[in-house]
Amino acid sequence: MRVVVPVLEVVPETPTTVTLTFPYPPPSEPGQFVMVWLPGQDELPMSLSQTEGPVKGVTIKAMGETTRNVLTLSRGTRIGIRGPYGRPFDLSPRRVLVVGGGSGTAVLAPAAEAAHRRGSTVTVALGATRAEELLFYRRLSSMEGGQVHVATDDGSAGEHGFVTVVADRLLDTGDYDALWTCGPERMMEKLRASARARAVPFFASVERQMKCSLGLCDACAFGPFHVCTDGPVFSGAQLEEVFDFGRFKRDASGSRVPP
Repeated sequence: MRVVVPVLEVVPETPTTVTLTFPYPPPSEPGQFVMVWLPGQDELPMSLSQTEGPVKGVTIKAMGETTRNVLTLSRGTRIGIRGPYGRPFDLSPRRVLVVGGGSGTAVLAPAAEAAHRRGSTVTVALGATRAEELLFYRRLSSMEGGQVHVATDDGSAGEHGFVTVVADRLLDTGDYDALWTCGPERMMEKLRASARARAVPFFASVERQMKCSLGLCDACAFGPFHVCTDGPVFSGAQLEEVFDFGRFKRDASGSRVPP
């Protein structure tokens, strides 16, 4: 059931990304998502970037018409929320490599923080097109004892190039119980191959078109799975069953499009 709540804060994170916080007491776990309804516009699935306590948050990148309109919202705007839905990250691994690409870092940040609070060692690799688009660098750097490595496409921060190169180096030099990632699917597919070659358990948060979020409408069909109920966090073994992963997404009509 949808609940209409006021936006408490609109926090600019990058030139194209904002975080909305709102009162929402239902418990949630890192990796889960909510459906966010903007009155008069679409309802969209959004991973929770803030999962603890009675105030939750979603971090939204302006990509389509509805998400671009999010950048114009102000405190007090009323939005609809339902959820949380989906399978979260398993927080039990003791040594975790977290690899975020662009806005995908939004779902990884609360998972990294929760694992750190449980005593896990968390190493982070962040990728973005340019320095201004790095998401949650300061937030993740504040974890005591953690390491944050950066790569940007234009070389304006950290290493010049793709974050997958940084992740490969970390996999070669570190000892990890799990790799968690979210970002462009081609990036995640490369990371899956890298993790498999080194026998590191792999988990990815996958994005797909969602409408019902209950596994009924088939909009988020994903090989033998539905992203809304079987994911959004999938293991490497599950992703091996999905031909589309890293190759195709589906548009609103259900047609295959490049990822």
